[in-house]
Amino acid sequence: MARIYAGGINGNRSLERGIEILRAFRPGVDTLGNGEIAERTGLPRSTVSRLTRTLVNSGMLDEVRNQRSYRLSASVISIGHAMRTGSPVLNAIGPMMRAESARRRLNVGLAAADRTMMVYLESIRYSPRAALRNVVAGQQVPMELTSLGRAYLAGIAETERERLLKKFERRSNSANKALLADVRRSISSVQRNGYCAVSWQPAVLAVATPIVLDGLPVYALNMSLQNVERSEALASEMGAYLSAFAAKCKEVLAGG
Repeated sequence: MARIYAGGINGNRSLERGIEILRAFRPGVDTLGNGEIAERTGLPRSTVSRLTRTLVNSGMLDEVRNQRSYRLSASVISIGHAMRTGSPVLNAIGPMMRAESARRRLNVGLAAADRTMMVYLESIRYSPRAALRNVVAGQQVPMELTSLGRAYLAGIAETERERLLKKFERRSNSANKALLADVRRSISSVQRNGYCAVSWQPAVLAVATPIVLDGLPVYALNMSLQNVERSEALASEMGAYLSAFAAKCKEVLAGG
């Protein structure tokens, strides 16, 4: 596996490496041994052994002795919960998202960037059978494939956007050049219409727009419908709903 660790400039190297070890644990991965962590992070195995012991002692990892491996501890959940409950953005527009989902009878999500992925901060799933259902926050989706990711790319500075697009290009083969062209079309759609429409999963249509305000990171807000066939008319209708709702969210977040 390609090396993914890269130390920052003027940062604390041990802290950065410890964070990379925690990042090696992803959904679908229960436990990892030192060798697997070294492969995923590109760190020397001796360094991984030393840092996993430190992370166990600090309560961030649990040791699975009979497997000679580790899993994330409950402390990690508490940190994520603290982030969500303390987020001024979620506190301000979370209730609005739930109300909008029920009113429009569609899904509403809010996400932020995590390297080349988008991570859901909140995802309200509307179901006519069970009113509202929350998908667990923290789920990641690919930036280049999703409406959320493409809206985010449209909302950030051009230099950062081009840096990310080059990353996608390097990890894509020649058959995926069409995908990168489609990403740029989505970015142009956001710049032209205020939103982009993407169907990266079968029978799902999602529209997204960036939330860009001074003093805040760039977020992406989306609306989606399942079990539908994509059409320009439906995308335009959802885009109008989204644009109006995003304007209300921005007004609230700006303190207006």
